[in-house]
Amino acid sequence: MSSVAARPLTVAVIGNPNTGKSTLFTALTGVHAQIGNYPGVTVEKKIGRLQHNGVQIQLVDLPGTYSLSPRSLDELVSVNVLLGRQADIGAIDAVVCIADASNLERNLYVVSQVLDLGLPTVLVLNMWDVAESRGLKIDAAELGRRLGIPVIPCEAHRQRHLADVRAAIVSAASGPPPAIPRIFPEVFTAAVQDLQQRLQDWGAGAIPRPLAERLLLDVGGQVETGYRQTLPTEFGTVLDGLRLRLRDQGFRIPAGEAKARYAWAKEILTGVLTTPTQRMVTASDRIDRVLTSRVGGLIVFCVVMFLVFQAISTLAGPLMDGTEAVFGFAGDAVRSVLPAGPLRSLIVDGAIAGVGGVLVFLPQICLLFLFIAILEDCGYMARAAFLMDRLMTRIGLSGKSFVPLMSSFACAIPGIMATRTIENRRDRLVTILIAPLMSCSARLPVYLLLIAALIPPITFAGGWISLQALVLFAAMSLGALIAIPVAWLLRMTILKGETPPFVMELPAYKWPSPRMVLARVYDRGRAFVARAGTLIFATNILVWAASYFPGDHTLEEQLTTQIAQLEESSEATLKSRDELQSSHETVEHHLAALDSASMEAEALREQLSEIAIQMSLVERKLAPLTEAVDARNAEAERLLEHSALGRLGRAIEPAVIPLGWDWKIGVGVLASFPAREVIIATLGTIYSLGGDIGEDDPGLQQAIRTAAWPDGRPVFTIPVGLSVMVFFALCAQCASTLMIIRRETNSWSWPAFTFVYMTVLAYLGALLTYQVGTWWMG
Repeated sequence: MSSVAARPLTVAVIGNPNTGKSTLFTALTGVHAQIGNYPGVTVEKKIGRLQHNGVQIQLVDLPGTYSLSPRSLDELVSVNVLLGRQADIGAIDAVVCIADASNLERNLYVVSQVLDLGLPTVLVLNMWDVAESRGLKIDAAELGRRLGIPVIPCEAHRQRHLADVRAAIVSAASGPPPAIPRIFPEVFTAAVQDLQQRLQDWGAGAIPRPLAERLLLDVGGQVETGYRQTLPTEFGTVLDGLRLRLRDQGFRIPAGEAKARYAWAKEILTGVLTTPTQRMVTASDRIDRVLTSRVGGLIVFCVVMFLVFQAISTLAGPLMDGTEAVFGFAGDAVRSVLPAGPLRSLIVDGAIAGVGGVLVFLPQICLLFLFIAILEDCGYMARAAFLMDRLMTRIGLSGKSFVPLMSSFACAIPGIMATRTIENRRDRLVTILIAPLMSCSARLPVYLLLIAALIPPITFAGGWISLQALVLFAAMSLGALIAIPVAWLLRMTILKGETPPFVMELPAYKWPSPRMVLARVYDRGRAFVARAGTLIFATNILVWAASYFPGDHTLEEQLTTQIAQLEESSEATLKSRDELQSSHETVEHHLAALDSASMEAEALREQLSEIAIQMSLVERKLAPLTEAVDARNAEAERLLEHSALGRLGRAIEPAVIPLGWDWKIGVGVLASFPAREVIIATLGTIYSLGGDIGEDDPGLQQAIRTAAWPDGRPVFTIPVGLSVMVFFALCAQCASTLMIIRRETNSWSWPAFTFVYMTVLAYLGALLTYQVGTWWMG
């Protein structure tokens, strides 16, 4: 005991999906878990700490799994951790197996594989209350005696029996390992020993017996793949020969393992588990008759998803506005203290805008994970995945991909983070790679600007259908439609592989635990800010530098200072202008609702004339301020044109001319690669309107309509506008999304691939749109 107490115990937690494993982990460790990825793979590593009677314990939460048969590098992680071969974890002192007490026989499958490893093990029978409600009787003490390990009944969501679990972990880690159960027949044991000896003869060293078993049992598995790459070709011949010999002796691979383990589980539970003579129809059964049916289930699913995304849309907006307001206030505060110059621009436009650009996504992310955590904890998410599986399998994905893709319509960042619920690596990668094609809210300002400026307000069907609405609908739907063939191509090419059957246990319904739900939201939010946020922030700083340097900003800073002084001295006049503008809009609104020939309408028109005269006087007083703003905007346009970003825009002009674009659109698109909505401010700067304008600014819409080539031809035609919209619909113009892909895949390769394939797709789509549109319209 003293030897292990000198250092923290390292304890792995493993179990089937939907057994309450994460709930128990959070209940034992609280919310202070470290989250990251195992080196080189996409599997999430979650490590929490606790103590019992002075003994420090480090819990390592392994991915939920139905067996320890690694088919991919990600699945191999669990085996390597348990065998102490994962360098960043080290040797394991004990294992905690979580089993669903209401479905014990099937859960003992993975327990038997863990016992094969010969590690001190604790079996936690979670959902004990559910088992009792179904009339199941389990003799936990007798089960523990037969298995040779502590068996602890537990209700993790109610935090019951947690002290017993902690005590059992410490006790098991300080005691001798349990006896390895004799599950396989002698012929298989002999084949394993034969294989171990041959591997030693080939210089592969002493291979652990569990790995040798996996070599024989998992045909084409990750263990076999690894050894085939390092050993002589004779190894493959010997391995195939051993499997044939086993078949001839009556042990068929791989069915032999399932047959042996389930026979062992059945024998272990005989006399330990008592089930009611007649299966009880539970409340979960009655609810599932509706929620998993083809018609009723889909209706409920659509209603639930609508409520979730409506709630996110309603609640996130004010929170995001509040976040932006806070950072706007911080920027103004710095401007009032620091003189204009590179330092102030770095802090305000780089650092504060960068941090704000990270945290503005936090409300959406936290709200999405709040709803996902609630739906998961109450048991509905498993039903949703089951329902959508029929649809998603047509493009090579499983039902678990649906919610992340739906989430990406609001923002790809939480959508990509939501793919963590997908256990299959290929499914998860394909979902991540197509998630940025869903039309997020950042694309909307671009669509609205170009539609308002270029698409005529034509209506059809008696005014019920407008051409502008149709164009907006097509633009918002384009990415989702393109995602279908893209997903199919990915599954047929670089992510080609066996599509695993969709196996998911439907857990019993229960009330979600507020503590567990909030802990998961806290984990996800903290992981986003701490890890992805730093990458996003660094990217924003780089883009700021590219648009600021090189260039002498002295005149711009002088004009900015002059504008601030003029605004301060003209505060009352500016207030009057705002009040007059507001009055003008109000009167116009009332006038529009009246009969133009009425006396009241005539009075309002006179009122408008008076307001216009007062506005003219006010504008005359503000003329110095207007001139200074115009001069500052013109200087900002010149500086942007000569910055590194502007020069790059000039350099790529030959590439964008086939799309119908001039260099100004090229610069706007380049500046939009960190974030799509930046194009509005960039176009405002380029057309000398300032960067603080919106997509509904009449001046910007007019500037777009009147922009012309040197020969007088209009730059923005309908084909050009559609070309820009198609490019924005298909291009990966969001550094935050690429950084999240980097974070979630633990590799720079996948964000690079996403950027390249989406940029090429966007360019070809824009080229086709412009060329066909120009030909069609003559």
